[in-house]
Amino acid sequence: MAVQEQAGRTEPRKPHFLAKLFSRTNVIIGTILLVVVLATALSADLLAPADPNALAVQNRLKPPGPVHLLGTDEFGRDVLSRVMHGARTSLIIGCAVVFVAVGLGSVLGLLTGFYSRLDAVLSRLLDGLMSFPGLVLAIAMAGVLGASSSTVIIALGTVYMPRVARVVRSSVLVVKELPYVEACIAVGGSRLYALFRHVLPNVLSPIIVQASFIFSYAVLGEAALSFLGAGIPPTQPSWGNMLAEARTFVVMAWWMAFFPGVAIMITVLGLNLFGDGLRDALDPKMRER
Repeated sequence: MAVQEQAGRTEPRKPHFLAKLFSRTNVIIGTILLVVVLATALSADLLAPADPNALAVQNRLKPPGPVHLLGTDEFGRDVLSRVMHGARTSLIIGCAVVFVAVGLGSVLGLLTGFYSRLDAVLSRLLDGLMSFPGLVLAIAMAGVLGASSSTVIIALGTVYMPRVARVVRSSVLVVKELPYVEACIAVGGSRLYALFRHVLPNVLSPIIVQASFIFSYAVLGEAALSFLGAGIPPTQPSWGNMLAEARTFVVMAWWMAFFPGVAIMITVLGLNLFGDGLRDALDPKMRER
């Protein structure tokens, strides 16, 4: 009878990863915020009430009202339109920075963690890059290369790449000592095959988590560089440029700085909440709990 009872029992199904991920309140809130920002960026051309660069001096410094919902700036440009188009700029640059930083950082982290001879050289190079203050290094690179979107991407990608490499390297140092990796090499498999077939899949979790946080760092970094005049050209709508232009008028026209600041806050908050939940969902210790 005991055998029949055990045979009749079924193992409880483990919840799907996405179900576990979106069972967390911070992930749900972060996803909602990110969907709002993404929808705003994608629909900017259709829903923006005006051309973000259209000058109307007769309407300069108008407070929020029925015609201009978020007011106008010192040139009469509609703030709502510029905030919506600025969302597109921030998301594009954020994605590009993640691609550069995570791509290069993952490759360097894999090589430094798996090959001891390369570790001695590449780790010192990464330490040298991390010794510079990130924003100062990005400003220096932007000053040399000139203010443009591509310069911001290269500068921020270079600044955040060592962080990703160090995280990946520490994970590789643990995984490469596992028995199945050593067995793969022992039976004749090449070290390169073992690296990409067995080590890389086991370090994807920290790479994905790092990507979510690098995205939020990139949004803040782009805003900081544009605010200091070393980022996006003034002719292109961006939240950092809007904050820089609002410095002179912050007392008489508070809306010029308030709404771009809120947009940055919502984007970074959404990314951080989603990243925290993703980290907890991918952490084996949290999964056991």
